Amino acid sequence: EGFDQLRAAATTEPGRLRIIGALLALFVVAFGAVAAWQMTERATAADDVLHRSQPLPSAAADIYGSLADANTAATSGYLAGLQEKHAMREGYERDIRTAASKLVTAAANSEPGSTSANTIAELSRLLPQYKGLVETARANNRQGYPVGGAYLRAANEMMQQKMLPAAEKLHQTENQRLRDDYADAKSFPWAAAGLGILALAALAWAQHRNYQRTNRVLNHGLVTATAASTVVLLWLAVGHTVARAGLTDSYDHGVRSLNVLHEARIASLTARSDENLNLVRRGADTRTLDDDTVVDAYEWGYDQEIEQLGKALVRAEGLADDTAGKKPVQDANGFMKVWKDRHGLARADNDSGNYQAARDRVIGAAKEPTSVCFDNIDKALAAALKHEQNEFKQAASDGRDSLAGLPTGAAVLAVLGAA
Repeated sequence: EGFDQLRAAATTEPGRLRIIGALLALFVVAFGAVAAWQMTERATAADDVLHRSQPLPSAAADIYGSLADANTAATSGYLAGLQEKHAMREGYERDIRTAASKLVTAAANSEPGSTSANTIAELSRLLPQYKGLVETARANNRQGYPVGGAYLRAANEMMQQKMLPAAEKLHQTENQRLRDDYADAKSFPWAAAGLGILALAALAWAQHRNYQRTNRVLNHGLVTATAASTVVLLWLAVGHTVARAGLTDSYDHGVRSLNVLHEARIASLTARSDENLNLVRRGADTRTLDDDTVVDAYEWGYDQEIEQLGKALVRAEGLADDTAGKKPVQDANGFMKVWKDRHGLARADNDSGNYQAARDRVIGAAKEPTSVCFDNIDKALAAALKHEQNEFKQAASDGRDSLAGLPTGAAVLAVLGAA
């Protein structure tokens, strides 16, 4: 009997309108639900880019930089010996504390059992071992025992062969996660857009059918549902387009610049460490090149890192999109050229057997030491990194804010249209 009543109702125009209205209401609700779901995912990914994904690669880069800087400070302190200044020693201790603190922060934000968590655990295990080797080298050096150089070499090998590669692996892993979050945040919500277009087409068909059957030009409910669905579809398209533009800008003029500047800082730190170790080891470590030429391992390493520094600075200047970003990079490039000239003088003194003069030109006893150039490069790169970090935060915040309210608005308007 109930089926017969339903079939009878469907054969009358009011009955058909009720059925069509119910189906349209479900269609509009489905559109709003999918739009709210997809835009919530993209808003969450954009927020992760700003507050989680990008800070973690930066923390990994800071870990790498702190470790490399600590290694540089350790070799500088060894060269100074009894003349080691308190500021030099405090710089080494500060770098060790910074690396330890960043490792704790990275561990708290990494997923248990992940590749990043395992890498952080390995670095946490190696850090006290490295510090112990440096302290042993320092103690022997202050007592005049040559064995201190062997301990310093062992500490440097641990840093260069184990700790820095692990920090670089952590940086690459977190950078990949950052790229994944960018992809999630920027992907277009095709399902929501497709449902929105289909919902508008169904509403247009219903109104046209209503006009043909009843001669009623407009139906308030259908017009309101159409207006609400149109607003959601336009809001979705415009909001996502603006968000995508902001996120793209944050990557092109923020993340890419930060990565290159981190490369430049690492090259500068490694070059300084090689410069110091060249004087500590006094030619004890050699390297055979492809043409069978035997060279000092640390002098060769300095040349390679300085070349990498120059290339990174050229790329960083090209990526900077304003004067405030270009100037510190240009300053660093100028300091690098002076460093190369002064290093050439120190190398000439060392090659001629004048070790004391070469040492003075490197650690600061001379009038124009290379240590000043290195410090100036480090300060300039720090200023450039701070500027690019602010650029990233501004652009990423603008992109994320473009999606604010869209999931809730889509759900509310869909309910209104269905009603």
